[in-house]
Amino acid sequence: MQRFQRIVITGKPADPAVRETVDGLVEHLASPHRTIRVDAAVHGTKGPELSELIDEMDLLIVVGGDGTLLRAARQLLTTEIPILGVNRGRLGFLVDVAPDHFDEIEAVLNGQFIVDERLMLDASIRHGDQTIASCSALNEIVLQKWNTARMIEFETWIDGEFCNRHRSDGLIVCTPTGSTAYAMSGGGPILHPGLNAMALVPICPHTLSNRPLVIGAGSQVEVRVAPEEIEHVRISCDSQIDLTLTDEGRIAIAPSVHRLHLLHPPGYRYFDILRAKLRWGDGTPPC
Repeated sequence: MQRFQRIVITGKPADPAVRETVDGLVEHLASPHRTIRVDAAVHGTKGPELSELIDEMDLLIVVGGDGTLLRAARQLLTTEIPILGVNRGRLGFLVDVAPDHFDEIEAVLNGQFIVDERLMLDASIRHGDQTIASCSALNEIVLQKWNTARMIEFETWIDGEFCNRHRSDGLIVCTPTGSTAYAMSGGGPILHPGLNAMALVPICPHTLSNRPLVIGAGSQVEVRVAPEEIEHVRISCDSQIDLTLTDEGRIAIAPSVHRLHLLHPPGYRYFDILRAKLRWGDGTPPC
């Protein structure tokens, strides 16, 4: 049973509610057997920030919303450091621990937890055989128009095989984690996080038969943008990092070799979270 003794806490900067929760966590979790460090960005003070504390932790606690956790997940991408999310945001699919449930957090620190490995995606902008720019995402990679009102044209290729030619406002390539984010708003399917899969969800396609497509996570996706559309297209990773296309207009998307290790307290159930966040069943108890 793994116990965590080197804890770093990060959170959404310049947020009074987050600062209050972080201070409460530091007070309640203090122990002679633990070291607890706080990302200086939380309080806006001088000191080591998250990227400088990676070597000093065996657990990261993220206080905020899903966006805060997405950012932290990319920073820890190449490590095996697990993340526990404390909800101080809005919806909170990923940050599922209530801020005042100190007993649940204490249980996780003492080795009572559920490990949830989440697929991540890598996107790269290619020019010939070279990678010009790249980014990683936990939720989704989005190809989208940005400076034109009309639709854009592009092709999708999967494992080197031509799939489709699209006329739409863009394309969302999402993980199971991201299937309850932007992709769900675009009419995509909800993928259970245990699935080794990703979904391609067109954004407002011109042809109604151009439906979302679910493929194995081992697949390699390439998007080829029509030359006349390149200047009108941007690539977004988790809505936090933007990439610009080269004149070849090619984007490669593949599963990352790294996974996010997301921790949950004892008693966590995915469908409980889904029902609560999406308001399924109106709170009616099961038959």
